[in-house]
Amino acid sequence: MELYFSGSQRAAIAGLFMVLLPVFLPNLFRPLGRASPSMFSEWNAPKPRHLDLLEGALIGQTSVRQQNKLWSPLPNQGWKPCAETTNVPSVPEKTRGYIQVFLDGGLNQQKMGICDAVAVAKILNATLVIPHLEVNPVWKDSSSFTEIFDVDHFIDVLRDEVSIVKELPSELSWSTREYYATGIRATRIKTAPVHASANWYLDNVLPILQSYGIAAIAPFSHRLTFDNVPTSIQRLRCKVNFHALAFVPHIRELGDALVNRLLNKNQVAYQLEERDRIGKGKARKFVVLHLRFDKDMAAHSACDFGGGKAEKLALAKYRQVLWQGRVLNSQFTDEKLRNQGRCPLTPEEIGLLLAALGFDNNTRLYLASHKVYGGEARISTLRQLFPLMEDKKSLSSVEERTKVEGKASLLAAVDYYVSMQSDIFISASPGNMHNALVGHRAYLNMKIIRPNMALLGQLFLNKSMEWSEFQRAVVEGHKSRQGQIRLRKEKQSIYTYPAPDCMCQP
Repeated sequence: MELYFSGSQRAAIAGLFMVLLPVFLPNLFRPLGRASPSMFSEWNAPKPRHLDLLEGALIGQTSVRQQNKLWSPLPNQGWKPCAETTNVPSVPEKTRGYIQVFLDGGLNQQKMGICDAVAVAKILNATLVIPHLEVNPVWKDSSSFTEIFDVDHFIDVLRDEVSIVKELPSELSWSTREYYATGIRATRIKTAPVHASANWYLDNVLPILQSYGIAAIAPFSHRLTFDNVPTSIQRLRCKVNFHALAFVPHIRELGDALVNRLLNKNQVAYQLEERDRIGKGKARKFVVLHLRFDKDMAAHSACDFGGGKAEKLALAKYRQVLWQGRVLNSQFTDEKLRNQGRCPLTPEEIGLLLAALGFDNNTRLYLASHKVYGGEARISTLRQLFPLMEDKKSLSSVEERTKVEGKASLLAAVDYYVSMQSDIFISASPGNMHNALVGHRAYLNMKIIRPNMALLGQLFLNKSMEWSEFQRAVVEGHKSRQGQIRLRKEKQSIYTYPAPDCMCQP
């Protein structure tokens, strides 16, 4: 039987086909480029939203004085790290039992959980089993503790303060993740409140330890308070975070290779085998940009990123499926969200921010990012502003990335390592990676730039603003956001604000 469709019906079917095809076959059509495209990038590539500012940035000049000021390291601020110092060994001859924790989230959320787990083991006088890292539900990463962190270094740094073992003794080997997934178990604690006090653990977990010799805590994200904790416990948490958690050697080696190539790379294309030759180019400084612009973030923010109707519908559907309408931002307009600084910066906007601050087209820019929503089309404006922009793939071979490719936590670890070697770090939006690096670099008095999200949101809404006015407003609005020590306030994280808990004034 032959079917007949009118012209309007054929047009409607064709339109529907064009929308649905990339949804069901997102990998069928992939443009050339370093970043994976979003499902809509081929059909409705996002165009620059701030053309006048972009034109000004491309022809703008930065004075030598501004460049020198921008790249100069932070002066001594009167604080120094002191989390590593300890008085005397304090591990008891016999502990009260074993503590297991099961950690959700990405790399940096898991790092915080590890630090808290060590602190809880100390509070309970228990032996900590190397934490179990759950499979990340977003990135589908099953990397274990020992695949990411140097476990021997971890145990050695903490050996005088906490008893840590790689695995349970044989008589307790039944206590596994699978065991707790199949039913209610007396040794599992599921009720640990977010930011629980030290006394909560003594009242609720210690009795289980004393009865069974083991306690498994799951979930364990953000399960220890930041306030009213003994100074020794706070120092211990920072000691874990800033000293005990070192990445495995192959992550550090790859990171070192990337840094070396960033500093010595010529300004012209070169072959992979030439990249490690010493002295190929004049060593230079570089800045790391953490571009957190994945689909998960874009959807949760509920902001408009210029991808048109198709993108809006895709993000709305993603929100509905993943969070069942529980994204509070979705009730506000894009304009209101931007005025309040609640919209992550797009690659175009972070590029304009960098240019306004004084970074020019000779800047060595390392892009720390997993997947950019919108792919190469989304970051084309950023690349236009900073043609020397690099990332893991552009600076290394497939063979060199064999041990980390396809594993989000290991890739994030490489980016974290490179970020800690950079002269300046800047993030396009707040998040766990941003917070972790802001805290770590503050601990070592290293320069960062914290985007003033509310200011930038308002500036980008002003479509009549000229480049010179935009640049002045940006520079003025970021004078005190370049790594100056900020003392931790009540309820704030010691991992983001290490002073005064984990730093000292000589």
